[in-house]
Amino acid sequence: MLNVDLIAVAVAVLLPWSTSGVGIGMTIWFFAHVAVIEWRPFLRSLLRPICALPIALVALAAIGTLWSDAPWNARTYALSPATKLLFLPFLLYHFERSTRGMWVFVGFLVSCALLVPVSWLVLLEPSFTLKEDDAERGIFVKNYIDQSQEFVLCTVVLAFPIITLLRDGKIRQALLLTAVAASFILNMAFVIVSRTALVTLPIMLAVFAMAHLRWRTNMLLFIAAVVLGALAWTLSPQLQATTDKFSRDYRIYKEFNQPTSIGLRLEFWEKSLRFFAEAPVIGHGTGSTRRLFEAAATGPAALAQGAVIGNPHNQTLNVAVQWGAVGVVILYAMWFFHFSLFRGEGLAAWIGLMVVLQNVFSSLFNSHLFDFHEGWMYVLGVGVAGGMVLRARSEAAESSGTARA
Repeated sequence: MLNVDLIAVAVAVLLPWSTSGVGIGMTIWFFAHVAVIEWRPFLRSLLRPICALPIALVALAAIGTLWSDAPWNARTYALSPATKLLFLPFLLYHFERSTRGMWVFVGFLVSCALLVPVSWLVLLEPSFTLKEDDAERGIFVKNYIDQSQEFVLCTVVLAFPIITLLRDGKIRQALLLTAVAASFILNMAFVIVSRTALVTLPIMLAVFAMAHLRWRTNMLLFIAAVVLGALAWTLSPQLQATTDKFSRDYRIYKEFNQPTSIGLRLEFWEKSLRFFAEAPVIGHGTGSTRRLFEAAATGPAALAQGAVIGNPHNQTLNVAVQWGAVGVVILYAMWFFHFSLFRGEGLAAWIGLMVVLQNVFSSLFNSHLFDFHEGWMYVLGVGVAGGMVLRARSEAAESSGTARA
């Protein structure tokens, strides 16, 4: 079991840096896990909604290839992003029996922390990037959306152990973790941050405050956050440009019909709702999205109405267009049961809760469950943290039974 755990840790370490490494690592992890799995209890575990619903969504995507009118290569290509959800039952089962789940999250945190100085280095010397010549500011690998997702998750997750350490009087350890969290925030404020992160970070911090702090403390922290946020915005031209881009993109889209980021999303969402209305029950089938957008495109491709895409940049609409209301019900049920799994105390429950919450809210603006990086963040986060929570509950039940006996 140790080898299986170490492979999972390696995948978590690789996640901020490599795409192919994660794919290869999870394949190795799967075969290593299958070699030692006890099939009878594993098959019983599949009956739990937290396992059955991800399988149901992938099964619907597979069956959806049958009524799609897209070419078969487009159908299989659209099916592929959903298949990562099949790893969830295996991860939940394994880390319900392993005692090393926290190693995975520590590995991910350390890896992200190492990415922070590298990001600053690329900001100061852009030639150090591994990206192309048009790479985003301060990005060594991948892109600013993925990096922002990682930094936001690490920042909010660290809030729980910081408060716990402060309450226990362990000031030095709390200050160390505070410094790590601050490094993520400073990077997002002064190097680069996605607009999705600007929306999700306050929501996740608000959930933490309501769950773990008193109302007077919340008011003081809210005032401090407003002051620090205003100060950061004043001192950071990058942050000003990111926030100003919201209104500028919308204005350019409305006045000149230009394909800005916000404008294209509004265009994609409006058309996706029409596509959903045409096939509201089971959708148009797996891989049908691009052909639908091609048929609905009007005018030259340089204008927003002429844009064609295979991803409407919204997880709900992505599912609704392809698999209708049936798919949306399964998607929301999966999110609900995964969210419910983490209603409890402890660091593992907090990590899992934040992983689900981040995915739900960021999926308003992107199809993050099916995107490679954010999708694997969800699968690893829910799978490992969920297994740890299930293990803790099982041990608590056994202790309670022993005490009564």
